[in-house]
Amino acid sequence: MQIRTVPAYQEMSAIAAGMIAAILRANPAAVLGLATGSTPIGTYDELARLCREEGLDFSRASSVNLDEYLGLDGTHPQSYRYFMDEHLFDRVNIDKARTAVPSGVAADPDAECARYDALVKSLGGQDVQLLGIGPDGHIGFNEPADEFVGPTHLVDLDPSTIEANARFFASEAEVPRRAITMGMDAIMGAKSIILIAAGEGKRAVLEAAVQGPVTPRLPASILQNHPDVTVLFAEQNG
Repeated sequence: MQIRTVPAYQEMSAIAAGMIAAILRANPAAVLGLATGSTPIGTYDELARLCREEGLDFSRASSVNLDEYLGLDGTHPQSYRYFMDEHLFDRVNIDKARTAVPSGVAADPDAECARYDALVKSLGGQDVQLLGIGPDGHIGFNEPADEFVGPTHLVDLDPSTIEANARFFASEAEVPRRAITMGMDAIMGAKSIILIAAGEGKRAVLEAAVQGPVTPRLPASILQNHPDVTVLFAEQNG
């Protein structure tokens, strides 16, 4: 695990985008594992700039996202499909048919979980997986639990996650209480992982995840067992 601390969010975002761009240039058909939330926005801004100004080519790439709120379809402004369209997919030359986000409105959510795992497997896994980290140490929506969950699965969101995500909704009451999330098997199956975090509010949980014991009570700690993880921490958020 490589850990790098930089002063500014913009620098962290540029480094993360540069790492993803290098993978894409080396393998134009790379599978990109993508994350949502406020932290990756700067990374997506820089990837869009690289596409627009330097010709970074997404036309042969595929992508898989970590998660989606249960009950929200892709047209809902707070859905993660909408987020990805807004912040990346509509700004680069990626084929949207090759972009995958779990369906939050599937008639059978359990079948959707199985379908999503099969899709990731059919693509050969992610060449790179971008991750953020939640205040409780979650990655994707893998919340603190008694054991690590391998497959894509339905999860009841932790109260701290609901509180943290309330800023994206009109009120905390509107935040969905359940989500579909990629499990640890697919996350840990990525060839390389980039974990980004910014601000003093994330310092303690990040330090515990990379230096403390590996425990499902702190889901991000499992990354200590992956052979190729880069952790980027920006001391200033924004």
